[in-house]
Amino acid sequence: MGLVLFPGDDDVTSPDVSWSYTGFHMFREWLAQAEGFTLSEMHGFDGDRSWSSVSTTLAPLLDHPDDGGPDLAPAQCAAMLPRLEAIIDERQHEGSDTVLARRIDDTRQLITVMKFCLDKDVEIIFG
Repeated sequence: MGLVLFPGDDDVTSPDVSWSYTGFHMFREWLAQAEGFTLSEMHGFDGDRSWSSVSTTLAPLLDHPDDGGPDLAPAQCAAMLPRLEAIIDERQHEGSDTVLARRIDDTRQLITVMKFCLDKDVEIIFG
């Protein structure tokens, strides 16, 4: 069982990105690290640190229930895209580690879905 993020356009041919729940957690840990904090310290991830104590445009993705919860609005996608693209630029030169390659590929897939959602003016659904 896993998690799929997909456009809310009712078209099964639209792009999507998927993870196991463990894989999604590891992806978010990696993004949080890129943003300068540790996900496990945060409220909702066994920590006490408030989300208001971190400044990141990625908060709607990082502080989101694994399934269910609110959809990501096109405006949220638009706000997150530049940072996700910057993370790829920053991290892709760190070596040829297979885990890093997977995280970068996951980020690229997520960017594709977000751009599609912006073009269609639809939300990203967590399913």
